Amino acid sequence: MSISLTKRIAARELGRGESKVRIKTDAVADAKRALTADDVRAMIGSGKIYAIKEKSNMSFRAKAVRAKKAKGRRRGPGSRRGTVKARQSVDYKKRVRGQRRVLSALKSDRSIDNPTFKRFYRLVKGGSFASKGSLISHIRSTGIEISEERAKQLRHL
Repeated sequence: MSISLTKRIAARELGRGESKVRIKTDAVADAKRALTADDVRAMIGSGKIYAIKEKSNMSFRAKAVRAKKAKGRRRGPGSRRGTVKARQSVDYKKRVRGQRRVLSALKSDRSIDNPTFKRFYRLVKGGSFASKGSLISHIRSTGIEISEERAKQLRHL
């Protein structure tokens, strides 16, 4: 492997840019012989390849604020920007993605046809269902047969 490829793999592993990766002079031959990412990781572990320290101009006050936020402080009403729903959008995304997985599984095993899939897809997008379970029970109430065993599998998708 070439040195440039070794540096690129090391940069990816170290989470730094290629220009910040250094190879010790006595390890250049080993770096050329490294064939896999595992070889590069081993060289990083032994200290033959390393990344130079990141420059930091962060003030003392900024470090203190970051530490407090890491502990969970400074989250009061005066610090909040946006509504509760806007601040909790991750929950919505997680719920919708799960419900969409249920719908696509039902469509792939032909439990529901395409028009039904599209109708429920739009309802899911609109936030009509609180959970996968409520989606499944609503689908059942429209007359579509889903066994209890299959419903349990779908809830764990």
